[in-house]
Amino acid sequence: MIRKIMELDKLVVVKIKKLHSKTNNRIMTFITHLGTGGFIWFALALPMLLTRSMREAAVNLMFALLINLFMGEILIKHIVARVRPSETLPEEEQIVKRPKYYSFPSGHSSAAFAVAAVTILRCPPYIFVPVIIVAILIAFSRLYLRVHYLSDVVVGIFLGLVCGFVSVPLFNYIIEKIGVTF
Repeated sequence: MIRKIMELDKLVVVKIKKLHSKTNNRIMTFITHLGTGGFIWFALALPMLLTRSMREAAVNLMFALLINLFMGEILIKHIVARVRPSETLPEEEQIVKRPKYYSFPSGHSSAAFAVAAVTILRCPPYIFVPVIIVAILIAFSRLYLRVHYLSDVVVGIFLGLVCGFVSVPLFNYIIEKIGVTF
């Protein structure tokens, strides 16, 4: 089964290359940079923090990102230590600078979907629908730019959803125990 997944991963890398153009490269680079360092998610959380009715959701969002960071970037990436597809590409085929760290799971994808999960549970549709769209675009951009394999992105999405959905009841339990109100 692992062999079949790796074959599919490589096939997707080859197929997505057919979508490459100067315009698409610029668009996908912009989209991927939105997720770099959680920039877009902090930009989303800031006005939420300033809005009394959304403050709890914003803090929960940050909590989910912390759980996700620990699970994906600190724990799983260093256990699996998977090399990125961009490592095998010649320099002239690189669209973005080669990331320094391991490939599995996709941190951009997992962070995006951790935020999506929290917003689904805590926010109205006018917030969570655009978040889901941006999360999908960020995840796809990682494939398009050939810095992740399909399995990296799929597992990143799954990890993010789990971290986000688990963070809500855990967050509720913690704030109830310590008696914090927003």
